[in-house]
Amino acid sequence: MEARRTSRDSSRSSSLTIGERICAAFIPLVSIAEVVALAVGSCCEKRARRDKKGRCYRFGDVNRLASETRFTSNEVEALYELFKKLSSSIIDDGLIHKEELQLALLSTPKGENLFLDRVFDLFDEKKNGVIEFEEFVHALSVFHPYAPVEEKTSFAFRLYDLRQTGFIEREEVRQMVLAILKESDMKLSDELLEDILDRTFADADADKDGKINKEEWKAFVLRNPTLLKNMTLPYLKDITTVFPSFIFNTEVEE
Repeated sequence: MEARRTSRDSSRSSSLTIGERICAAFIPLVSIAEVVALAVGSCCEKRARRDKKGRCYRFGDVNRLASETRFTSNEVEALYELFKKLSSSIIDDGLIHKEELQLALLSTPKGENLFLDRVFDLFDEKKNGVIEFEEFVHALSVFHPYAPVEEKTSFAFRLYDLRQTGFIEREEVRQMVLAILKESDMKLSDELLEDILDRTFADADADKDGKINKEEWKAFVLRNPTLLKNMTLPYLKDITTVFPSFIFNTEVEE
């Protein structure tokens, strides 16, 4: 019986498309959507307050951010409430520290996590070790339903380009897949992991130089759209209509 089960599992694995296999590496992006939903719900239960440094955003700042992203002014205000919630979870200073992002995404502020490190680095535009509100809005804009596929594709590419060389190398994909599967409590045999890598690079690495450049990545994503499945968060479009109290609880000043 065990042999038949192993055979069935092997058959099922071999029947997966390349896109479905490597898409497993994007599973944790779903947790970002969950964090948004939970934090939004919590924010609606009580009136938001200023952070301890008294930071607030004026309408001019809100409108500017709206013009720079896919969000409306009301959605930017709602995101400010969410930002204050996340940025005060450990250190109430109006900035999101890596420990706070890790607590939100992984439910623990401690421990090393390659996926978390990459997400934090991409949010931290200024590379100063914290996420400011403008950076938070810019990064989440990529996950907006109205954000173009090109932006989502670029974000996903940079997520895997661990060494920031402008290429995705086999070892980088291996490290990301292993790190993400570990956090997801999923296991793959070494043989299946190598098979995923072999098939992925056979399909994506058009010039067969052992690495995936940006153009090859774009073509690969077009052939395997499931890779970007979790790069869109519907909550971001409906945040003010589902939770209208944001509009009344905002501390944005005129």
